[in-house]
Amino acid sequence: MKSFYPFIYLLLFTMLSQWAMAQSIRKNYQEMTDYEKTELVNAFYSIRSTTAGGTDRITDMANFHMDYFNFDNININRLDIHFNLPDEPEKEIFLAWHRRFIFEMEQVMQDINPKLTLPYWDSTTDQSVNSELWDEDFMGSFNTNWNLNRNLSSFGTLPTAQEIVNMSAETDFFEFSDFFERQRPHAGAHRWVFGPMITSASPRDPVFYLHHTFVDKVWHDWEETHHNSVYIRTNMLRYDGTYTFNGVTLPVVNPNDIIDSRALGVFYAENGLAVLDNYIVSNTYNPEELFYYRYTIEAGTNFIAAENTTSHLQSVSEVILKPGFLAESGANFRASIDTETTSLLAKNSLRKVAREKNPFDEVDLEQVWMWSEGDIDPDDPTVVMQTFPNPFDSQITIKLSKKKDCVIEIYNLVGALIKQEFFEFTDTIVINDLYGLASGTYVVKVVDANGKTLVAKKVIKI
Repeated sequence: MKSFYPFIYLLLFTMLSQWAMAQSIRKNYQEMTDYEKTELVNAFYSIRSTTAGGTDRITDMANFHMDYFNFDNININRLDIHFNLPDEPEKEIFLAWHRRFIFEMEQVMQDINPKLTLPYWDSTTDQSVNSELWDEDFMGSFNTNWNLNRNLSSFGTLPTAQEIVNMSAETDFFEFSDFFERQRPHAGAHRWVFGPMITSASPRDPVFYLHHTFVDKVWHDWEETHHNSVYIRTNMLRYDGTYTFNGVTLPVVNPNDIIDSRALGVFYAENGLAVLDNYIVSNTYNPEELFYYRYTIEAGTNFIAAENTTSHLQSVSEVILKPGFLAESGANFRASIDTETTSLLAKNSLRKVAREKNPFDEVDLEQVWMWSEGDIDPDDPTVVMQTFPNPFDSQITIKLSKKKDCVIEIYNLVGALIKQEFFEFTDTIVINDLYGLASGTYVVKVVDANGKTLVAKKVIKI
């Protein structure tokens, strides 16, 4: 990273409120200032401790993700969020839904601190269990305090940069999205982190948002190259005008309206540069649009601060206004250098909210390894299990992706072992005589000869 004296290429137009709301320059978490990292952690703890009707926003969002995760083999007519490709393209919303979902969390954070944006975790390069991502003063404290029970690198592997390159060469959007969702570029981090991340309750772990911000960046980069994203669906669960949190109805969102991340005022910085282009400030979401970044902000081609709007570009280092940037007459616009949060005094007095223990209930986590679903790269040691029928009555068939000597164990949701059978080197297993089980939800586990659980999945007895 080059070193230079902070400067801006613009006179100050209008003084604005320090705590107006923000839009987004998202960056690799490694590019965040100490102030931003501390405030991000503060925000997660604050959101979790603020309840509305007994439920905080993080729990509410995680519960929704759980409730509408996937209905394959349960009720094929119901809308859901995951695994709709390749067979049900008319129900597909995976990338757009998660884009709006992380934007919802980001907006809640900006109510707390307008400088905050969700950073991304690039899991293709940042793969160590000793990474600063897991430090106790960053994402590490949530593991104990929220009872997440992560088990980093114990299950599955993370993607490589080449896998992203290869995947991004695909020109068909549905082919790209299907591979992305099921394979390591997305599913790998869910499995690798373990704990809630490997279940349908994954939004309980704050690292979910850093991971899905990276997923969103990869989609953004793909769309910038191919300009080919399109959805058959024109509405999305949660964002269909029927869902209310804390007395506020969430907006109606057509997935095709947010194919370009700029539609939400979202830009992605990389390698010390945030390029802001092809965007008109509108204050649609926020009374002030604040674009904040540690390194260089470069506003140029068709970035317009429109008449009667309020916006602010703020960098710790440098703001450059290039040809193509326009501040219209009557726009409240300014560019500035942030010295307040980066001073020695500020660094020595970072505000930390209480890192209180607030464990999630383990039963509610549904010990369901949902991210063992889907097709897996043949080089990945993960074992994939399919079960059918699901719901079942007196018999269930289990199909494994690899032949194994294994023990099949069936548990009820309070952890009691209901049935156990051994099978020699096979990938197709039939469990009979289940008619005596009470109706309800059970967990099927595949255990190897050493007692290690290879894969597990929720099944329903009718």
